[in-house]
Amino acid sequence: MRLLITAGPTREPIDPVRFLSNRSSGKMGYALAEAALEAGHAVVLISGPVSLPPPAGVTLVRVETARQMFEAVETHLSGCDAAIFSAAVADYRPAQVAAEKIKKNTDTLTLELERTEDILGSARSKFGFRGFLVGFAAETQNLVEHAQDKLERKQCDMIVANDVSQAGIGFDSAENEVTLCLPGGRKILVPRQSKTALARELIARITQLATPTAPKSK
Repeated sequence: MRLLITAGPTREPIDPVRFLSNRSSGKMGYALAEAALEAGHAVVLISGPVSLPPPAGVTLVRVETARQMFEAVETHLSGCDAAIFSAAVADYRPAQVAAEKIKKNTDTLTLELERTEDILGSARSKFGFRGFLVGFAAETQNLVEHAQDKLERKQCDMIVANDVSQAGIGFDSAENEVTLCLPGGRKILVPRQSKTALARELIARITQLATPTAPKSK
C-alpha cells in the first residue's frame, strides 16, 4: 500500500524569534514510517520540525506550521490507500504575527489566537479521501470517550488514543501505551512498550484492516 503519515509538532510564529508549539518529539510518527517501510509499504512522511533523521526510503515533506501541513496533506493524500495522522498539530495560532521582535516593555502581554486548519477533519470532507483513515488523540482525561467522539466527528476508521497525563509515556518518551478506538464502540488496549514495537503492531493492524486495492481518493 501507499501510506501518508504526519509526524511531529507544528510551530506557529508570534514574531520573528518566538512561536507557539508543543512537546511532540515526532518519535511515534517516525517509528510508524519505519515500520511501514519494513512491512513493504511506500510512505510519504509529512514532518513538522524534529531532530530525528528520516527513515531511509520515505518521501519526506518538511513543514513548519499547521497551514503548511494542511497544504502538504492536500497535495500528497491523493493516491494513498491509508493515512495516519500522528502529528501534534497546533489547535490555535496567533491571529497577528508581529513583523519585529516584541520587546519586553510591559508587565503583561495578551495574544489573540485563531483556530488552525482541521487537517484530520478535512480528509473526508474537503480532500475526498476514501482510504483507511487513522487519527491520534492525546488526552488527559476521559480518554476513550473523547477518542470515540473524535472517531465519529472526523469519520475515521481508527483513533489511537493515549493518556499523556501518565508519566513515562507519550510526549518526549521512548515508550507509549495506547487504546485503539474503532467503529461500533470497539476498543483494544495496547500495553506499554517501546514506540518502535508499538509502531510495528499498529502498522500490522492497519494493514490487516485496510483494503490494499486501488487508491481511494477521488
